[in-house]
Amino acid sequence: MQHLKPAKSFALTAAALVALTGVAMADPDPTAELVIDGELHLVTRAPSDAITPNLPERYSGWLFRESDTRAMQMDDFENPAMLAAEAGADLWTTADGTAGQSCQDCHGDAEDSMAGVRAGMPHLNADGVLWSMEDYVNNCRTERMGAEAWRWSGDEMTSMTSFISLQSRGMPVSVQIDGDAAPYWEQGRDMYYTRYGQLELSCASCHEESYGLMIRADHLSQGQINGFPTYRLKNAGIVSIHNRFRGCIRDTRAETFAEGSDEFRALELYVASRGTGLSIEGVSVRP
Repeated sequence: MQHLKPAKSFALTAAALVALTGVAMADPDPTAELVIDGELHLVTRAPSDAITPNLPERYSGWLFRESDTRAMQMDDFENPAMLAAEAGADLWTTADGTAGQSCQDCHGDAEDSMAGVRAGMPHLNADGVLWSMEDYVNNCRTERMGAEAWRWSGDEMTSMTSFISLQSRGMPVSVQIDGDAAPYWEQGRDMYYTRYGQLELSCASCHEESYGLMIRADHLSQGQINGFPTYRLKNAGIVSIHNRFRGCIRDTRAETFAEGSDEFRALELYVASRGTGLSIEGVSVRP
């Protein structure tokens, strides 16, 4: 991994970005309310705390989107991510592997057994190792179902994680960051503030110090992940958390970590904690 020491001032980095792209200011919509199908109210603003001392308030990425994109997420019939969730629902009840079992055979109705799961991810497994949702899914497949593991950002995995995430929609983000989870959280925090690549950018450079800026056609948000998996209009498909991390680091012109790596699990925990109190939106729509 190519990274540079965090000694250079952010002013220099920001100046370089301005020179490369051109920047304008655009604040998140202060009046927008995220209500799904006119019924389910989601929290898109939450108070800051000791985890986010440099943020006056936590903002969902939904607030930074154009009105037509926000409207798309508010209507399940118009939300293209719901197609992936529906595919995940089919996979939930489909037997696979040598055991001849489906997810439903062990876990029952996902609406009950998976409620709150996404809100606490990533989470320590029984051995005290930090796992993302994808790890839990593949562990069930290989160890219980006798089936092959799915590719981290493959269609089957993103459909399943979309479906599971949907069962926590509206619940507040609440991840464990103390006890045995603390070293992972600290590792993720260190990564968040480390400058990577030729552009010498950290996660904080864009999502803490520059959110609200318009760079080209992209409106920088706080980089919250409560809406993942998300349907990105740019990609015309579902994007996982680690896929987005990989893209961000690649954009700094650095060699990135792999999806499912220990580094990205730690970063996922730290970034998730920055969204404490925001509603799980799974599944969201982003440009």
